Parts: sequence; C-alpha cells; structure tokens
Amino acid sequence: MLQQTQVVTVLPYYERWLARFPDFASLAAAEEGEVLSVWQGLGYYSRARNLHRAARIVVEMHDGEMPRDPALIRALPGVGRYTAGAVASFAFDLPEPLVDANVARVLARLLDLRKPVDSTAGHAALWTAADSLVPKTNARIFNAALMELGALVCTPRTPRCPLCPVRAHCRALAAGTAALLPKKKPRRKTILLAEHCAWTVHRGRILLEQQHGPRWRGLWKLPLLRTPVKADPLLTLDYPFTHHRVTLAVFIKRPPARLTDSLRWHPLNKIHALPITSPHRRAIEQLIQSLTTRRAGVECR
Repeated sequence: MLQQTQVVTVLPYYERWLARFPDFASLAAAEEGEVLSVWQGLGYYSRARNLHRAARIVVEMHDGEMPRDPALIRALPGVGRYTAGAVASFAFDLPEPLVDANVARVLARLLDLRKPVDSTAGHAALWTAADSLVPKTNARIFNAALMELGALVCTPRTPRCPLCPVRAHCRALAAGTAALLPKKKPRRKTILLAEHCAWTVHRGRILLEQQHGPRWRGLWKLPLLRTPVKADPLLTLDYPFTHHRVTLAVFIKRPPARLTDSLRWHPLNKIHALPITSPHRRAIEQLIQSLTTRRAGVECR
C-alpha cells in the first residue's frame, strides 16, 4: 500500500484491509472482485492484484508463511527491490538495504550525487551506497533510522543541517549543494485527454461496464461513449493518470437495445459494495446526490 502512497493516506485502508484479510490464507481464498472492492480508493489496482497473487503463492508454496529468503520475497508478484528489502529487514532483521524517497534524499546529499536519482546511473549509485552502509546486525533499526532522518531532518526543502547527526560526513553540506539535491529528471509534459461516458439509470438501477484492460481490469465504470456527443454533459470532473490529465464528461443516455458481456445493471443502493474506479465512483456519487436533492430528471424513461 505504501508504494506511491503516503502513510497518512494508507492508514485507514490498511486497517480495513487487515480486518477483512488478517492473514495470507484469508486473502488467498478471496475472489478478485472482493479484493478490489476492499482496496478501492487507493488506486494503482495492480498492487491489489499482485498482493492477491502473492498470497496464493505464499499459501501454496510456503505453507502460508512469508519466506525469509530475500530472493524468494523478491520473486513474489509486485515485490521489487525496495519492498523486498523492507520486508527482509523490518520483519526478519536481515542485513538488506532499502531505498525509498527519504533514503534516496539522504544518500544523494551524503554523496553529493549530481546525477538524477531517478536515472539508471543515479539509481545504481544509491543502491550501492545503501548496500555498503547497512549493518550485519540491527538492520531494521538502521533502515528505520535512515528513513526517519530523511523524513524529519534531511527534508526536501530547507533541510535542518545543524541538527543532522551525520553532517560531518555530508559532502553536499560541505559543497553548499544540500538544498539543491537530490536531482531528478525533467517531468514529462502533461497530456490532456477527454473521456465521455454514459449515465444510464432506469428503475433504480445503473448501467455499468466492467473493464478488461490492464489498467482497471475487473473494475466497473460508467460505459464509455465511443462517438461524440453534442448535448451538454450532466457532470464534468478532472482526474490525473500518470502524466495525463483526464476530463470525464457524463451524458444521459438511454439503455442500449442489447447488452454486451461487459455491460450489467446494478441497483443504485448496492453500488457501494462494487469495485468501481475512483473517478467514476466520485461522478456517480455526485450525480446520485444531485438526483436526490434536486430530484433532477436524470433517469431514463
């Protein structure tokens, strides 16, 4: 959950997740739809699918216990070098390095690293340094301290260098470049996209389309309109997607004559239990609120 998401955002989802899936066995036994439903709101749904697959591998191949071998941990779906190092060091106190955003900032300043930390060369330099520094014992304490140093002292802006316990070893402080590091590659230009979708509500049910592509596979959303619409939208809202900015416009549409395999009717009073993409859930909730408060004519007759 902490991959690309801050702790303060994760905490309520983490508690909800553990209440439903307290161990690998309960997660492995669940259907994908339920897994996505419990995860919904966090985004990046491939993480939930990978966690689901990993749980099944742990149950089938490791008797339901997380393996202690870092190589086996990293072999699990969705587990990269950072996650493997975090699990190995924090759960088992193994001398494995980890590099998150906070650690990368600390190491970049200690090394006075002028290469972008998100470049191949910069990434390699950071991991080499982290590997050379991690102690053979108490690795969990060392890694936690390094992360806290970045979060509390070696901050992104106006680092608190006078309070830093390793300032004597900081090459960036000596060179006067601490506030300029770490460097990153230039951001990609934001691409604007338009997404036109249908609002089809009839007799207390809403028509939704299940996704099969890699991005939102298994999730439900408002049906995509594949031809331009000249009418005014009921609702528009913007949402980000990687380096894209998407404008979602929702138009009232009558039910199609025939439903495809991906289209299904769902009771409006039960959609809270469906795994729906976050921007589309937001649009649906706003339109339901509009229908309730204004008794707007947004139901197909």
